[in-house]
Amino acid sequence: MQALATEEERGVAFYEGEFLVKTLETKEDLTQAYRLRHRIFAERLKWVPERADRLEADVYDTWSTSIGVFVDDARLVGLVRMTHAPVPFMLESEFSACLVGNHHVRKETDTAEITRLAVDPEIADRGLSAKLMKMIFKGMYHWCLLHDVRYTYMVVEHRLLRVVQRMGWPCHAIGEPVALPPAEVLSIGGLLDLDEFRSQASTCRPAMLEWLTTTTPVRGSEQVRLSGLGQESDVVEYEKLSEDRLLIRAA
Repeated sequence: MQALATEEERGVAFYEGEFLVKTLETKEDLTQAYRLRHRIFAERLKWVPERADRLEADVYDTWSTSIGVFVDDARLVGLVRMTHAPVPFMLESEFSACLVGNHHVRKETDTAEITRLAVDPEIADRGLSAKLMKMIFKGMYHWCLLHDVRYTYMVVEHRLLRVVQRMGWPCHAIGEPVALPPAEVLSIGGLLDLDEFRSQASTCRPAMLEWLTTTTPVRGSEQVRLSGLGQESDVVEYEKLSEDRLLIRAA
């Protein structure tokens, strides 16, 4: 299943050292994404059923955008999926049990949902895994800037919410932890206000904010080449996040 682009969709594309962070658009890129998701969410975590084709895709891919981190401009090693309101969110159906209390899900166009957050589990180097997770967050942040998104929802293992908060992302719980089937992982919904993040980071974590907003863009003939593929000081905290990344319930 290939994501459908819209006229309003604007892609992310920048380099971070030797890695490329970009919106997934080609058939080859999307196939890599679905294979990586299957390895993590179906084969390893058992959060979704395994499929014979080893491609983990669902209806949300039809109206969502995925952002990937590539090594050597070609091999996908991490990704995240962004779903831009007002289309349906997983939080409203598969994860609706996390909406304990009176929280009303925002569906204005300044809101998005983060799902399918993943780093290649074959990467044994914890420092590299942490770096990749950090770049995924940076890609997510730039996608939000491009699309005027202020609020982002996510559903995570309840301990991981505190890790995200310690990293400097003011992600607030929107309910109580609940055990979500089939894995019965104790999970909780969170809402991140990026305006609140920028206000806090400008004072408390200016280096982090500067790093997030600074990119080496893909330009000119380089952009043409990449688009044709497949078509004939927060490091310690991110290391802790990488340790817990398989607990993420953004399935």
